[in-house]
Amino acid sequence: MSIPPRLIAGLGNPGSEYAATRHNAGFWLLEALARKLAVALSPQGRFFGNAGRAGDCWLLQPATFMNRSGQAVGALARFYKIAPEEVLVLHDDLDLPPGGIRVKQGGGNGGHNGLKDVQAALSTPDFWRLRLGVGHPRALGLRQDVVDFVLARPRAGEQEAIDIAVARCLDAWSMLAAGDYAKAQGLLHARRAPARN
Repeated sequence: MSIPPRLIAGLGNPGSEYAATRHNAGFWLLEALARKLAVALSPQGRFFGNAGRAGDCWLLQPATFMNRSGQAVGALARFYKIAPEEVLVLHDDLDLPPGGIRVKQGGGNGGHNGLKDVQAALSTPDFWRLRLGVGHPRALGLRQDVVDFVLARPRAGEQEAIDIAVARCLDAWSMLAAGDYAKAQGLLHARRAPARN
């Protein structure tokens, strides 16, 4: 049975110094989706973030730092009585190459502090996730620590691959909006060319 999302949250860090960093890939996709749907994301103090509505679905961009993302997601979900299986979280993923995409429900948090906090706020891991690959420094031949890597800008080829992934996710919007995750997975999990460095 398809369960359409009623809350789509993009994870990232607020502030201009973080706007172009890898850890903000969830923000990039949420902002692109808001543009596609002509939804204005405006400050909503009670939800600790910027939010807007597309029909029956809320788009949410937490104004908290990444490790407190659950504060915003939990507040909106509780207020509108949104079940965890009606939540879709958009976030960066180190385990996928730049431009890789995976859609799944539940599972671990892979050390991602934003996911960890959302999981705590919803009291379950059983929400949906759309993972946008940003690569891992070791896989990309970089010596950076993971923390420095996710808080740095992608290189040009990596950014191009991530931008293409964002566009592909927008192409799958009708499937995601309908809760037809199996169909979206079939489209989005197809292999893509590796990023150029």
